[in-house]
Amino acid sequence: MIVDRQGRRFRNLRISLTSACNYACTYCVPNGKRLVAAQDELSAEAMARGVAYLIEAAGIERLRITGGEPLVSPKLEAFMTAVGKMGLEDISLTTNGQLLAKKLPLLVNAGIRRLNVSLDTLDASAFRGIARGGDLATVLDGMSEASAAGMKIKVNMVPLRGQNLDQVMPLLDYCLERGYELRFIELMRMGHLANDSNAFLQQFVSLQQLLSLIGERYEYLQADAPVDATAVRYEIPGQGYFGVIANESVPFCRTCSRLRLSSTGWLHGCLSSSNRHYIGDLLDKPRHQALPALQRLLVKALGDKQEVAFSGGATVMKIIGG
Repeated sequence: MIVDRQGRRFRNLRISLTSACNYACTYCVPNGKRLVAAQDELSAEAMARGVAYLIEAAGIERLRITGGEPLVSPKLEAFMTAVGKMGLEDISLTTNGQLLAKKLPLLVNAGIRRLNVSLDTLDASAFRGIARGGDLATVLDGMSEASAAGMKIKVNMVPLRGQNLDQVMPLLDYCLERGYELRFIELMRMGHLANDSNAFLQQFVSLQQLLSLIGERYEYLQADAPVDATAVRYEIPGQGYFGVIANESVPFCRTCSRLRLSSTGWLHGCLSSSNRHYIGDLLDKPRHQALPALQRLLVKALGDKQEVAFSGGATVMKIIGG
Protein backbone atom coordinates (compact mmCIF):
# COMPACT_ATOMS: atom_id res chain seq x y z
CA MET A 1 0.00 0.00 0.00
CA ILE A 2 1.29 3.46 -0.94
CA VAL A 3 0.68 6.16 1.70
CA ASP A 4 1.97 9.74 1.88
CA ARG A 5 3.07 11.70 4.95
CA GLN A 6 -0.47 12.99 5.52
CA GLY A 7 -1.81 9.45 5.61
CA ARG A 8 -3.47 9.71 2.21
CA ARG A 9 -3.72 6.78 -0.15
CA PHE A 10 -5.61 6.01 -3.32
CA ARG A 11 -8.96 4.33 -2.62
CA ASN A 12 -11.21 5.79 -5.28
CA LEU A 13 -10.51 5.46 -9.00
CA ARG A 14 -12.32 7.58 -11.57
CA ILE A 15 -11.81 6.32 -15.07
CA SER A 16 -12.68 8.35 -18.14
CA LEU A 17 -14.02 5.78 -20.59
CA THR A 18 -13.85 8.27 -23.45
CA SER A 19 -13.21 11.97 -23.99
CA ALA A 20 -16.16 12.11 -26.41
CA CYS A 21 -19.30 13.91 -25.26
CA ASN A 22 -22.65 14.74 -26.81
CA TYR A 23 -22.75 18.05 -24.90
CA ALA A 24 -20.42 21.06 -24.95
CA CYS A 25 -21.18 22.72 -21.60
CA THR A 26 -20.06 26.32 -21.24
CA TYR A 27 -17.97 25.74 -18.10
CA CYS A 28 -16.18 22.79 -19.70
CA VAL A 29 -15.78 23.63 -23.39
CA PRO A 30 -15.36 27.37 -24.04
CA ASN A 31 -15.34 27.07 -27.84
CA GLY A 32 -18.64 25.18 -27.95
CA LYS A 33 -17.31 22.33 -30.07
CA ARG A 34 -18.60 18.80 -29.49
CA LEU A 35 -15.93 16.49 -28.18
CA VAL A 36 -14.86 13.38 -30.04
CA ALA A 37 -12.95 10.33 -28.90
CA ALA A 38 -9.18 10.71 -28.93
CA GLN A 39 -7.44 8.68 -31.62
CA ASP A 40 -5.22 6.93 -29.10
CA GLU A 41 -7.86 5.86 -26.58
CA LEU A 42 -7.32 2.55 -24.82
CA SER A 43 -9.45 -0.47 -25.68
CA ALA A 44 -12.02 -1.77 -23.21
CA GLU A 45 -9.75 -4.72 -22.48
CA ALA A 46 -6.73 -2.51 -21.75
CA MET A 47 -8.76 -0.20 -19.51
CA ALA A 48 -10.15 -3.13 -17.56
CA ARG A 49 -6.63 -4.51 -17.16
CA GLY A 50 -5.58 -1.09 -15.89
CA VAL A 51 -8.30 -1.21 -13.24
CA ALA A 52 -7.22 -4.71 -12.18
CA TYR A 53 -3.57 -3.64 -11.89
CA LEU A 54 -4.53 -0.52 -9.90
CA ILE A 55 -6.65 -2.55 -7.51
CA GLU A 56 -3.60 -4.66 -6.74
CA ALA A 57 -0.93 -1.94 -6.83
CA ALA A 58 -2.80 0.87 -5.04
CA GLY A 59 -5.59 -0.84 -3.10
CA ILE A 60 -8.41 0.73 -5.13
CA GLU A 61 -11.77 -0.08 -3.54
CA ARG A 62 -14.30 2.02 -5.44
CA LEU A 63 -14.68 2.83 -9.12
CA ARG A 64 -16.58 5.60 -10.86
CA ILE A 65 -16.96 5.49 -14.63
CA THR A 66 -16.89 8.95 -16.21
CA GLY A 67 -16.08 10.66 -19.51
CA GLY A 68 -16.57 12.81 -21.56
CA GLU A 69 -19.89 11.03 -21.59
CA PRO A 70 -19.45 7.31 -20.89
CA LEU A 71 -22.79 6.30 -22.37
CA VAL A 72 -21.68 7.32 -25.87
CA SER A 73 -18.72 4.93 -25.78
CA PRO A 74 -18.92 1.64 -27.71
CA LYS A 75 -16.57 0.23 -25.04
CA LEU A 76 -19.15 0.59 -22.27
CA GLU A 77 -20.60 -2.93 -22.21
CA ALA A 78 -17.32 -4.81 -22.51
CA PHE A 79 -15.63 -2.63 -19.89
CA MET A 80 -18.43 -2.89 -17.35
CA THR A 81 -18.71 -6.64 -17.83
CA ALA A 82 -15.01 -6.99 -17.04
CA VAL A 83 -14.81 -4.70 -14.00
CA GLY A 84 -18.03 -6.15 -12.56
CA LYS A 85 -16.09 -9.33 -11.82
CA MET A 86 -13.27 -7.65 -9.90
CA GLY A 87 -14.81 -7.58 -6.43
CA LEU A 88 -14.85 -3.80 -6.00
CA GLU A 89 -16.85 -2.40 -3.07
CA ASP A 90 -18.75 -0.04 -5.35
CA ILE A 91 -19.05 0.79 -9.04
CA SER A 92 -20.93 3.94 -10.04
CA LEU A 93 -21.29 6.04 -13.17
CA THR A 94 -21.49 9.75 -13.94
CA THR A 95 -23.58 10.77 -16.95
CA ASN A 96 -25.39 13.74 -18.43
CA GLY A 97 -28.43 11.47 -18.69
CA GLN A 98 -29.21 12.04 -22.35
CA LEU A 99 -28.86 8.34 -23.21
CA LEU A 100 -29.80 7.03 -19.77
CA ALA A 101 -33.17 5.49 -20.64
CA LYS A 102 -31.70 3.78 -23.70
CA LYS A 103 -28.74 2.34 -21.79
CA LEU A 104 -30.58 1.55 -18.55
CA PRO A 105 -30.99 -2.22 -19.15
CA LEU A 106 -27.25 -2.50 -19.77
CA LEU A 107 -26.43 -0.57 -16.59
CA VAL A 108 -28.82 -2.63 -14.48
CA ASN A 109 -27.47 -5.91 -15.83
CA ALA A 110 -23.92 -4.74 -15.16
CA GLY A 111 -24.73 -4.14 -11.50
CA ILE A 112 -24.63 -0.36 -11.47
CA ARG A 113 -26.66 0.82 -8.49
CA ARG A 114 -25.55 4.45 -8.17
CA LEU A 115 -25.68 7.23 -10.73
CA ASN A 116 -24.50 10.82 -10.70
CA VAL A 117 -26.44 12.83 -13.27
CA SER A 118 -25.12 16.24 -14.32
CA LEU A 119 -28.03 18.67 -14.51
CA ASP A 120 -27.68 22.44 -14.17
CA THR A 121 -31.24 23.69 -14.70
CA LEU A 122 -34.89 22.69 -15.03
CA ASP A 123 -35.51 25.42 -17.60
CA ALA A 124 -35.45 23.86 -21.07
CA SER A 125 -34.15 26.98 -22.78
CA ALA A 126 -31.40 27.57 -20.22
CA PHE A 127 -30.55 23.86 -20.41
CA ARG A 128 -29.82 24.13 -24.12
CA GLY A 129 -27.83 27.32 -23.53
CA ILE A 130 -25.55 25.74 -20.93
CA ALA A 131 -25.23 22.24 -22.41
CA ARG A 132 -25.29 23.39 -26.04
CA GLY A 133 -27.17 20.23 -26.87
CA GLY A 134 -29.52 17.59 -25.58
CA ASP A 135 -33.12 17.59 -24.43
CA LEU A 136 -34.15 18.26 -20.83
CA ALA A 137 -37.30 16.11 -20.87
CA THR A 138 -35.31 13.10 -22.08
CA VAL A 139 -32.88 13.50 -19.18
CA LEU A 140 -35.65 13.81 -16.58
CA ASP A 141 -37.46 10.77 -17.96
CA GLY A 142 -34.23 8.76 -17.86
CA MET A 143 -33.67 9.68 -14.22
CA SER A 144 -37.22 8.67 -13.35
CA GLU A 145 -36.81 5.29 -15.05
CA ALA A 146 -33.47 4.70 -13.33
CA SER A 147 -34.98 5.52 -9.94
CA ALA A 148 -37.88 3.15 -10.61
CA ALA A 149 -35.30 0.46 -11.42
CA GLY A 150 -33.86 0.87 -7.92
CA MET A 151 -30.88 3.07 -8.65
CA LYS A 152 -29.72 5.68 -6.16
CA ILE A 153 -29.41 9.02 -7.92
CA LYS A 154 -27.34 12.07 -7.12
CA VAL A 155 -27.77 15.16 -9.25
CA ASN A 156 -24.72 17.34 -9.89
CA MET A 157 -25.34 21.04 -10.44
CA VAL A 158 -22.72 23.72 -11.09
CA PRO A 159 -24.31 27.02 -9.96
CA LEU A 160 -23.18 29.86 -12.21
CA ARG A 161 -23.84 33.52 -11.52
CA GLY A 162 -25.73 35.02 -14.42
CA GLN A 163 -26.73 31.66 -15.90
CA ASN A 164 -28.59 29.35 -13.54
CA LEU A 165 -28.52 30.77 -10.01
CA ASP A 166 -32.30 31.12 -10.19
CA GLN A 167 -32.49 27.35 -10.59
CA VAL A 168 -30.93 26.45 -7.23
CA MET A 169 -34.22 26.26 -5.36
CA PRO A 170 -36.37 24.72 -8.15
CA LEU A 171 -33.80 21.99 -8.64
CA LEU A 172 -33.46 21.38 -4.91
CA ASP A 173 -37.25 21.10 -4.55
CA TYR A 174 -37.39 18.76 -7.53
CA CYS A 175 -34.75 16.46 -6.05
CA LEU A 176 -36.22 16.43 -2.56
CA GLU A 177 -39.63 15.47 -3.94
CA ARG A 178 -38.16 12.49 -5.80
CA GLY A 179 -35.60 11.23 -3.31
CA TYR A 180 -32.59 12.35 -5.35
CA GLU A 181 -29.65 13.92 -3.51
CA LEU A 182 -28.61 17.21 -5.09
CA ARG A 183 -24.92 18.08 -5.08
CA PHE A 184 -23.94 21.65 -5.81
CA ILE A 185 -20.42 21.86 -7.24
CA GLU A 186 -18.48 25.07 -6.82
CA LEU A 187 -16.95 26.23 -10.07
CA MET A 188 -13.31 25.12 -10.33
CA ARG A 189 -10.30 27.04 -11.60
CA MET A 190 -9.56 24.50 -14.32
CA GLY A 191 -8.79 24.60 -18.01
CA HIS A 192 -9.68 27.97 -19.53
CA LEU A 193 -10.73 29.31 -16.09
CA ALA A 194 -7.34 28.59 -14.49
CA ASN A 195 -5.78 31.67 -16.05
CA ASP A 196 -8.84 33.90 -16.32
CA SER A 197 -9.65 35.16 -12.84
CA ASN A 198 -12.23 37.66 -14.09
CA ALA A 199 -14.27 35.00 -15.90
CA PHE A 200 -14.04 32.73 -12.85
CA LEU A 201 -15.10 35.38 -10.32
CA GLN A 202 -17.94 36.61 -12.51
CA GLN A 203 -19.52 33.16 -12.44
CA PHE A 204 -18.43 31.70 -9.08
CA VAL A 205 -21.05 30.94 -6.40
CA SER A 206 -19.72 30.03 -2.95
CA LEU A 207 -20.89 27.57 -0.31
CA GLN A 208 -22.05 30.40 1.95
CA GLN A 209 -24.04 32.02 -0.83
CA LEU A 210 -25.78 28.72 -1.53
CA LEU A 211 -26.53 28.07 2.14
CA SER A 212 -27.90 31.57 2.56
CA LEU A 213 -30.22 31.07 -0.39
CA ILE A 214 -31.39 27.64 0.80
CA GLY A 215 -31.78 28.91 4.37
CA GLU A 216 -34.45 31.36 3.25
CA ARG A 217 -36.79 28.40 2.71
CA TYR A 218 -35.43 25.44 4.63
CA GLU A 219 -33.86 24.69 7.99
CA TYR A 220 -30.93 22.34 7.58
CA LEU A 221 -28.35 20.54 9.69
CA GLN A 222 -24.87 19.40 8.73
CA ALA A 223 -24.86 15.64 8.25
CA ASP A 224 -22.16 13.03 8.60
CA ALA A 225 -19.98 12.18 5.61
CA PRO A 226 -17.02 9.83 5.04
CA VAL A 227 -13.61 11.19 6.05
CA ASP A 228 -12.46 11.39 2.43
CA ALA A 229 -15.73 12.80 1.07
CA THR A 230 -15.51 15.74 -1.30
CA ALA A 231 -18.93 17.10 -0.33
CA VAL A 232 -20.08 18.91 2.78
CA ARG A 233 -23.43 17.20 3.36
CA TYR A 234 -26.62 18.63 4.89
CA GLU A 235 -29.95 17.23 6.02
CA ILE A 236 -33.30 18.98 5.68
CA PRO A 237 -35.14 17.12 8.44
CA GLY A 238 -38.01 15.05 7.17
CA GLN A 239 -37.34 15.85 3.53
CA GLY A 240 -33.90 14.68 2.45
CA TYR A 241 -30.30 15.63 1.90
CA PHE A 242 -28.16 17.88 -0.24
CA GLY A 243 -24.44 18.49 -0.45
CA VAL A 244 -21.93 21.06 -1.63
CA ILE A 245 -18.62 20.11 -3.20
CA ALA A 246 -16.99 23.27 -1.92
CA ASN A 247 -13.58 23.06 -3.51
CA GLU A 248 -12.87 26.77 -2.98
CA SER A 249 -14.75 27.39 0.28
CA VAL A 250 -13.93 24.19 2.19
CA PRO A 251 -10.91 22.51 0.55
CA PHE A 252 -10.72 18.74 0.91
CA CYS A 253 -7.16 18.16 -0.32
CA ARG A 254 -5.93 16.93 3.08
CA THR A 255 -8.10 13.81 2.87
CA CYS A 256 -8.35 13.26 -0.89
CA SER A 257 -8.19 9.59 -1.90
CA ARG A 258 -8.94 10.00 -5.61
CA LEU A 259 -6.94 8.80 -8.56
CA ARG A 260 -7.96 9.40 -12.16
CA LEU A 261 -7.15 7.45 -15.31
CA SER A 262 -7.78 9.09 -18.66
CA SER A 263 -9.10 7.27 -21.70
CA THR A 264 -5.65 7.59 -23.27
CA GLY A 265 -3.80 5.91 -20.39
CA TRP A 266 -2.59 8.81 -18.24
CA LEU A 267 -2.80 8.75 -14.45
CA HIS A 268 -3.69 12.02 -12.71
CA GLY A 269 -3.12 12.13 -8.98
CA CYS A 270 -4.45 15.67 -8.53
CA LEU A 271 -6.68 18.00 -10.52
CA SER A 272 -4.56 20.92 -9.34
CA SER A 273 -1.39 19.53 -10.86
CA SER A 274 -0.41 19.49 -14.52
CA ASN A 275 1.65 16.35 -13.84
CA ARG A 276 0.46 13.12 -15.37
CA HIS A 277 1.93 9.63 -15.63
CA TYR A 278 1.56 7.32 -18.60
CA ILE A 279 0.63 3.70 -17.92
CA GLY A 280 -0.70 2.74 -21.34
CA ASP A 281 2.50 0.91 -22.21
CA LEU A 282 2.33 -1.10 -18.98
CA LEU A 283 -1.06 -2.57 -19.80
CA ASP A 284 0.39 -4.85 -22.45
CA LYS A 285 2.94 -6.27 -20.02
CA PRO A 286 2.42 -9.32 -17.79
CA ARG A 287 1.49 -8.66 -14.19
CA HIS A 288 4.94 -9.36 -12.71
CA GLN A 289 6.50 -6.73 -14.97
CA ALA A 290 3.73 -4.16 -14.87
CA LEU A 291 3.08 -3.93 -11.13
CA PRO A 292 6.55 -2.75 -9.94
CA ALA A 293 6.64 -0.04 -12.61
CA LEU A 294 3.07 0.97 -11.83
CA GLN A 295 3.81 1.29 -8.13
CA ARG A 296 6.68 3.66 -8.88
CA LEU A 297 4.33 5.85 -10.93
CA LEU A 298 1.72 5.75 -8.18
CA VAL A 299 4.26 7.14 -5.69
CA LYS A 300 4.78 10.07 -8.05
CA ALA A 301 1.03 10.54 -8.59
CA LEU A 302 0.38 10.59 -4.85
CA GLY A 303 3.15 13.17 -4.49
CA ASP A 304 1.28 15.44 -6.93
CA LYS A 305 -1.55 16.04 -4.44
CA GLN A 306 -1.85 19.48 -2.89
CA GLU A 307 -1.21 19.60 0.84
CA VAL A 308 -3.90 22.09 1.79
CA ALA A 309 -6.08 23.45 -0.99
CA PHE A 310 -6.70 23.33 -4.72
CA SER A 311 -4.78 26.10 -6.45
CA GLY A 312 -6.05 25.74 -9.99
CA GLY A 313 -4.90 23.63 -12.88
CA ALA A 314 -4.53 23.81 -16.64
CA THR A 315 -5.93 20.30 -17.08
CA VAL A 316 -9.27 20.39 -18.89
CA MET A 317 -11.98 18.54 -16.98
CA LYS A 318 -13.36 16.99 -20.17
CA ILE A 319 -10.19 14.89 -20.46
CA ILE A 320 -10.40 13.18 -17.08
CA GLY A 321 -14.04 13.34 -16.06
CA GLY A 322 -15.54 14.56 -12.81
